[in-house]
Amino acid sequence: MILKGKVWQFGDNVDTDAIIPARYLNTSDPKELARHIMEDADKEFPDKVSSGDIIVAGNNFGCGSSREHAPIAIKAAGLQAVIAKSFARIFYRNSFNIGLPIFESEEAAEKISAGDEIEIDADRGVIKNITKGEEYTAKPIPPFMQELISVGGLIEWTKAKIKKQEIERLRS
Repeated sequence: MILKGKVWQFGDNVDTDAIIPARYLNTSDPKELARHIMEDADKEFPDKVSSGDIIVAGNNFGCGSSREHAPIAIKAAGLQAVIAKSFARIFYRNSFNIGLPIFESEEAAEKISAGDEIEIDADRGVIKNITKGEEYTAKPIPPFMQELISVGGLIEWTKAKIKKQEIERLRS
């Protein structure tokens, strides 16, 4: 899987309340959540971000509460991936559960700047900074996690598995 996009940059300890403020958690509608993505960090961000863009951040991205609203809002806003030095573990898992690719790379997080064009080879864990002509490594996404991303997350993967089992049961 190859991802390519423009970078938006954020710092360390971006918590789930910064990603999607708690005052909007009365909805689980992804489109509504996307309208408020990162607005407490940058009021204009929801209007500036474009489909295919990528977030690059520092340490502990997605810390705070364990709500799935945060990665859902990121994905619904059209952001196709997040690169950070590190992720809060629950955000890490929630991201894959909803089909949002995330990459840990201290080097990339330090050297990539806002506005840079980057390309990510998820299979190999290679991040190319097209703007600067640099290349960084990230932890490759494990095959099962790639499978989750390719089908849209854990729920879609589970539906497909159940359907496959039903077909096999009917054949036997």
